[in-house]
Amino acid sequence: MNKNLLLAALLAPALAACTVAGNAADDGRIEVVVGYQSKTINTVTAGTLLRSLGYFEKNLGEKYRVVWQDYESGAPITAEMLAGKIDIGSMGDYPLLINGSRAQAQGGDARTELVSITGYNLRGALNGVVVSTASKDRTLRDLKGKTVSASVGSAGHGTLVQALDRLGLDPAKDVKTENQQPSVGASSLQSGGAAALAQFVAWPGQLVQAGQARLLYDGGALDVPTFHGVVVRQEFAEESGDVLRAFLKAQIQATSYLHENPLKAAHSVAKETGLSPETVYLYNGPNGIATFDVTLKPAQRTALEQDVPFLKSIGVLEQPLDIGAFFNDSYVRDAYGPAYAADTAKTANGAALPGDPAKAGEVWLEGEDATHAVADPVALLRFVRDAQGRGQKIRAAYVPDALTGTRWFADHSVWLRDGDALLPFATLENADAHRADHPGAREVTYEEAVRDA
Repeated sequence: MNKNLLLAALLAPALAACTVAGNAADDGRIEVVVGYQSKTINTVTAGTLLRSLGYFEKNLGEKYRVVWQDYESGAPITAEMLAGKIDIGSMGDYPLLINGSRAQAQGGDARTELVSITGYNLRGALNGVVVSTASKDRTLRDLKGKTVSASVGSAGHGTLVQALDRLGLDPAKDVKTENQQPSVGASSLQSGGAAALAQFVAWPGQLVQAGQARLLYDGGALDVPTFHGVVVRQEFAEESGDVLRAFLKAQIQATSYLHENPLKAAHSVAKETGLSPETVYLYNGPNGIATFDVTLKPAQRTALEQDVPFLKSIGVLEQPLDIGAFFNDSYVRDAYGPAYAADTAKTANGAALPGDPAKAGEVWLEGEDATHAVADPVALLRFVRDAQGRGQKIRAAYVPDALTGTRWFADHSVWLRDGDALLPFATLENADAHRADHPGAREVTYEEAVRDA
């Protein structure tokens, strides 16, 4: 896609029209309003992909009409839920906590519950910080005294704050954070108004794949679980339990579809959002950065509990939150069936490449309707070299970071030659961490790595 057209697609305004939930439509059917984030692509099984597949509508039948409302972030979804205008929503872990906190504080009919998960990454790699391709910054330390664009209270902002804190930097004093929606921040990064952009999936990958940015910080280095989930108004769940079960069954169906048809799903989501299929597949494909699984896992509840004091410390969680009252897996357990308990204990990606997930990669050739799995980074480089030798164009090549395991674009990775090994890293910082223990390792270009494999 032309870069100017791509940026225009990313900057397109989100749909903001609102319909009062539960009202009868003009045709007499009952309206169910779903708030989602089309470009936050690890929510697609409760949003973009689910909408395109039509599973929810099929499960509901003719009595209901589903109204889908698209937003750039979780905050406006929460505002509409508190106003009773959205029944079901999907958002990231930090916005979920803010949603639950504000709903509990408002009380009454406004209370909400987290009822399922869409996509997650146990190390936090769904979030990242990117800089312009011309930037000389190598680590987050280099952002001291500079402006960073972030959506305050989002998972991307949380990753930035926690990572800076670990480095001994004061997030409130050592960097200037501009509170901006992702699309505005992307524009600010391009214009030089911000030195970096801290955001959630799929913004880091999209900007890097388009050649408009470089990954400065891999959220996987933080090693803190991050996830997105489905939240519902408690009153709606109690009064329309059959509708919620129909939604969760549809989400389960969409998750299975994504696992079984990852390339088709990537094309579908790309068509609906304007994102590139290559970026969607980076996150949602086999061994993708996002693991799609609807079950509510104990590790995710623990992560929420640990996030509460952090969000309070940065002033975005003003009211207390009863996690026990907010975290409710009874509805999804019922929709899922007898395998729920066993599957809750699993964390492997439901769409996996063969071999060791810490090494296995994938190559997507132009003009082909299937991808090629490879066992390790050297095998990927050799495959790319041989394909190019035959005159074939590489549409995308994916390889896991040798330090964090984060799946990234091979041609946008930092490559080190360490003895006979060729190792990829998503960031210069990750590569430098390896070199600290392996002083003989030296950086090579991607083209050199392909040639020398």
